[in-house]
Amino acid sequence: MLSVIQNPPRIALPIVGSSDFFPVRRVYCVGRNYAAHAREMGADPDREPPFFFMKPADALQIVGSEPAPHPYPPKTSNYHFEVELVAALAGGGSDLPVEGALDHVYGYAIGLDMTRRDLQDEAKKLSRPWDTGKAADSSGPIGALHPASLVGHPAQGPITLSVDGETRQKGDLGDMIWSVAEQVAYLSGYFTLQPGDLIFTGTPSGVGAVERGQRMVASIAGLGAITLDVV
Repeated sequence: MLSVIQNPPRIALPIVGSSDFFPVRRVYCVGRNYAAHAREMGADPDREPPFFFMKPADALQIVGSEPAPHPYPPKTSNYHFEVELVAALAGGGSDLPVEGALDHVYGYAIGLDMTRRDLQDEAKKLSRPWDTGKAADSSGPIGALHPASLVGHPAQGPITLSVDGETRQKGDLGDMIWSVAEQVAYLSGYFTLQPGDLIFTGTPSGVGAVERGQRMVASIAGLGAITLDVV
């Protein structure tokens, strides 16, 4: 059987220390998973159940070791950065226990959940989905994947983002309200997780707007940094 159109390219992440690639299936994102960020967004940081939204896999922008041009999307005048640890799954299933959840994680990467904040805020007011705010083309910049066999399972350490050399976000992975293991387990109660799924695990406080011509550098302890020039 032949496709009636050209098959879309499969999104795949490069892997540190390997010539192999990690094919991406779904991209899940958790909201407000750092207490200080929850407060700056006007939410209660108490340990309420986490909530998730999704980005399409082809919204990922794969960033290598060199600075990459990042396109400023249309229909917004308030485009925000959110640096995040990304967990990539090599296993999955339904109703996974927290105790064994990390066994399903292949590795970790630096990611950004870029957000058309004005469109997201409008959607919130109208009780509409967040897709136009969260799922713009290239709205998920992501670096190379670091296998857990090499870096372990990062649970603490600095996570930062700078704009033109000025630190704008600075947090610690240990400040997550819900750990990576807890996120995997909770999410598996709603979806049957599969190899190839990514989870953007939340952002620390300090989110803000970026403009064309500015440079963003996102870094996480043990995973290095990625650099994006907004164009």
